[in-house]
Amino acid sequence: MKIFCLLLTAICSPVLSESWKATTVKNLDALVSSCVVVPCSFSHPKEKLPTSRLRGIWHRSDKRDEIIYYEDKTRVLENFRGRTQMLGDLGQNNCTLEIVEIKNHDNGPFCFRIELARTETDTETKDKFSFVEDCVGLNMLPGPQKPKLVHSETATEGHPYIVTCSVIHTCPSHPPTLTWSRSTGDGLIEDHREIHSGFWEKQSILTFIPGEKDDHSEITCTAVFHGQKTSSATMKVYVKRAENYNHIIIPAVVGVATAVIFGVFCIFMVKKYKKRITELQSQDGSMWNRLSRLSRRIHSSGPGPSRSDQRRSIWSRFSRRPKGDRVDFGHTPNNVMSQSCADQKVSKPRFPSPKSQPKSCNYKEDLDDGDDYINTADLNVYGNI
Repeated sequence: MKIFCLLLTAICSPVLSESWKATTVKNLDALVSSCVVVPCSFSHPKEKLPTSRLRGIWHRSDKRDEIIYYEDKTRVLENFRGRTQMLGDLGQNNCTLEIVEIKNHDNGPFCFRIELARTETDTETKDKFSFVEDCVGLNMLPGPQKPKLVHSETATEGHPYIVTCSVIHTCPSHPPTLTWSRSTGDGLIEDHREIHSGFWEKQSILTFIPGEKDDHSEITCTAVFHGQKTSSATMKVYVKRAENYNHIIIPAVVGVATAVIFGVFCIFMVKKYKKRITELQSQDGSMWNRLSRLSRRIHSSGPGPSRSDQRRSIWSRFSRRPKGDRVDFGHTPNNVMSQSCADQKVSKPRFPSPKSQPKSCNYKEDLDDGDDYINTADLNVYGNI
């Protein structure tokens, strides 16, 4: 009979063990004085069970009576009492555990056990399943991890510059807070995601436009964990000046614009004056026609007497005046004037001509020669001297 019971137990144990399973992580980091969340799930062969019929228990792996979590607080170890709670819903097959205010001795390992009550009203449990093969161990971290900064090597002045700060943690119920040493404004994006089972990443993305004053400046990202432990990472910003061709473009544009304006102005003035000249030429009796006729008249007429000829004629008049107190021209017969120069008797010497010319023999002819230049009044004056 005993042999039969042992064979039956051996046959049924694998079936039961395969029917009730728990899944959790093997190892998890835990920051001392902070918190940790142990992910856990289980499965069973029965129909969906209500949460009221399920009892979840976490205990030490080597001592099942040392309970770190149970809904009846009196059964929990004193040093864990008030520091543990079930985050998961047992009706959803979720057995996730949270431990806060981590102590140095909270290293585990810890295992999950579930108990099934007979009915919702009968709290006595008839089935108990311990998953001692799926326990979790905690790695105690005395200090937090430093945030990781990801950024480009250099920033360009006037262009957006992105810096990403991220930190890994194991307490998604109380994620760390990331702050920046410079003003963030609206250029800040935060993200929180699970990177693998039990490990989460908190990320903060800072975007800003660097200026010349930001060159060689420092930016610090600080992570504040639950329990007020902090860590930070610092980077230095190197700003590269943006290519600026304004000192070339502006003078070139101004020069081209000035040349275009001056060219247009010149073309406009040339057309305007050409039109005006055409209008003047087309008008009958206009000033242009008068000037043209006057020019033709001047070119057609011969040259007048030169100034030297006029001067010679005037001086020839003076050369005929005798040097003496009196000269008598009044009663001289005409035939006397026609005599030769040698026969003329003068009491006083004559005035010499400007050109030292000899006295004209024919006084009357000289007077006739100068009629073009000396008027009759002048001749009368000379005749009355």
